[in-house]
Amino acid sequence: MVLADRMGCLKGGVVANKVVPTADYVRFATFYGFGPDWCEAADPESKGIVENLVGYAKRDLVVRQAPFDDLTAANAAARQWCHEVNTVPHSEICAVPAERLEAERELLSALPSLRPVIGKAAATRKVDRLSCVRFGSARYSVPTRLIGCRVAVVETGGKVRIVDTTVGEFVAEHVPVPPGEASVLDEHYGGPRPAPRRAVRPKTEVEKAFVALGPVAEAFLTASAASGNTRLAADLDELAALRAAHGDDVLITALKRAVEFRRWRAADVRSILAAGVGIPQPRPAGDALVLELPTVPTRPLSAYAIDTTGQAPAETAGEVS
Repeated sequence: MVLADRMGCLKGGVVANKVVPTADYVRFATFYGFGPDWCEAADPESKGIVENLVGYAKRDLVVRQAPFDDLTAANAAARQWCHEVNTVPHSEICAVPAERLEAERELLSALPSLRPVIGKAAATRKVDRLSCVRFGSARYSVPTRLIGCRVAVVETGGKVRIVDTTVGEFVAEHVPVPPGEASVLDEHYGGPRPAPRRAVRPKTEVEKAFVALGPVAEAFLTASAASGNTRLAADLDELAALRAAHGDDVLITALKRAVEFRRWRAADVRSILAAGVGIPQPRPAGDALVLELPTVPTRPLSAYAIDTTGQAPAETAGEVS
């Protein structure tokens, strides 16, 4: 039995002076294998056992040995004090508490094994088709292999941890997010989600004919639309005329150059066609050109000095060092 005061956190109600414990306290007592007992209401003598222990510790431990340097020193002093007071006969039970505890161990129930620790209870959730679970009105991802399975979700240490109950291992850990949001990890899906692709879907005959030129035409069409070209439909008509005048191959080459230099109007393509084939073709810089130069005769700077005496300067020769 464990004697407790009628505290609101443990008491669910009182009926005919009988205290009804809360469901959490019943689970707590069942877990540790004891029966709850309660002090009488408005009866200081019945709860003196509970409150006197606190006063005894204050008078005999804290008052005599305080102040403590830190929490570690206080805990060490408390352990030493508990060892001293539990190894001498107690006036009420007329026995040594440490020896009485050893005799009562045979009557105590063993703690249940393979049970969650006391704390916030884990919630059971079923993994949906998106490989996510809902917890606290938010969504958290788990590995796709758990779709359709039930997992345990618990928030501890500032993290949302998800446990596969079949094997008892953590399968995901997330930072809590506000309600309505989602925390999705790419590794749960085999990598990052591919970028969405907005395919070109021609409808008119002019659009179909232009897209038929190949990928370079689709790239030109997509980039021209993204640049805000509001005359794109009219430009396609003009490009169709250029196609009829120059042919498919020449127009495709001009479109490639327009895409390379980010020119998105039909007038730009017309200018490229008008420039002809002799236009520069920029290429990435290559390796440095290293040449071994031959050794040649040289003259010093003094050989170029102005002669004020009217005599020709003597010629000297040397070699490059």
